[in-house]
Amino acid sequence: MIDTHSHIYEPEFDADREDVVLRARQAGVEKILLPNINAASIGPMLDLCRRHPNYCYPMLGLHPEDVAPAAYRQVLADMEKLLEEPHHPYIAVGEVGLDFYWDQTTVREQEDAFRIQIGWAVRHRLPLVIHSRSAHRQLVAAMREYCHEELTGIFHCFGGTVEEAQELLQFSGFVLGIGGVLTYKKSTLPEVLATVPLERIVLETDAPYLAPVPHRGKRNESAFVVEVLRKVAHIYNVSEEHVEAVTNSNVKRTFPRLKLQ
Repeated sequence: MIDTHSHIYEPEFDADREDVVLRARQAGVEKILLPNINAASIGPMLDLCRRHPNYCYPMLGLHPEDVAPAAYRQVLADMEKLLEEPHHPYIAVGEVGLDFYWDQTTVREQEDAFRIQIGWAVRHRLPLVIHSRSAHRQLVAAMREYCHEELTGIFHCFGGTVEEAQELLQFSGFVLGIGGVLTYKKSTLPEVLATVPLERIVLETDAPYLAPVPHRGKRNESAFVVEVLRKVAHIYNVSEEHVEAVTNSNVKRTFPRLKLQ
């Protein structure tokens, strides 16, 4: 298994981070991919990757909720300099995107920041890991501007409708990131996934958020991705080993810089 989206470098794990990594290894998690969220999180993320080489892998991006109108352009300029370094460690541009759920006062800035970071992916030939909340229409509009580019990536934490899934899957280089929400009693994702080929999904936790059943309400961690795998196997009526093999292959296809055995 590969957890394609985990924030275990965040302060919520300061007391037991090494134990969290150990539990992930013991659960069968082969790799943990770490999306960045802002300038301050780069250092802790890279430190974790240095302590666990070829196991934890960093991304670079500005999360939409961290787009500050007065400063985001300079933050992005400083971040791209890191991507211009000849042997940088980043495997993707992420976590980037649009989030209009809580606050719509930064719509223009978020859309600008998102397009700038799509440009990074094009110039540096990196996949995108995209966050979208209450912004599906705007997300699709932005992505269509780059439909002539050979972009790849993940639509992280997908939780939309059948129609939204099919619209996103029109971007042929992208897969849907499926996490703990799939296991929730009232989730409609099982019905949606019935229309999605297994070859178009990857597994994730979004730790420390959205812990799957039976851990719902607790701090999420990468080891819990096994619960997502089990639910996916049930939905597709295949073995857990098959889900693991296919989703690992999907990750390898999506992240060419990832070192996979």
